[in-house]
Amino acid sequence: MAMNVGPGPDGDEDAVIASINTTPLVDVMLVLLIIFLITIPVVTTAIPVKLPKERIEARESKAENIIISVDAQSHIFWYETPVASVDALTEKLKKVAHMKPQPEVQVRGDMAARYEGVGKVLLACQRAGIVKVAFITEPPPLN
Repeated sequence: MAMNVGPGPDGDEDAVIASINTTPLVDVMLVLLIIFLITIPVVTTAIPVKLPKERIEARESKAENIIISVDAQSHIFWYETPVASVDALTEKLKKVAHMKPQPEVQVRGDMAARYEGVGKVLLACQRAGIVKVAFITEPPPLN
């Protein structure tokens, strides 16, 4: 019984192949590259924005805060007194804008009101130089 342990005297009959076949590795890497190129633009957006976080915060109404209400017909009220126009509201807000510290304007908008009425209040606050504007909402129902 004889056993052949290495290459014969000729040298290349049963030579061991020492190289690694990298074709499957390259195929897998190309597939992963294509998957990442397709999914990365979906995950990121072109315009970075900070989205608002919903939070329930119990706030106390201070005496110096100004409450402006907008009813369902988009009529504007300074506390309980109706305001004739946006210019009249701006003039009232200019008088309190110079106070130190500046009071916070709290807007109570009816859910059925059009955004136009609330937009007029925000416009008046901007023209008067009011820095703090808050929207008063009801907490969501507990389930």
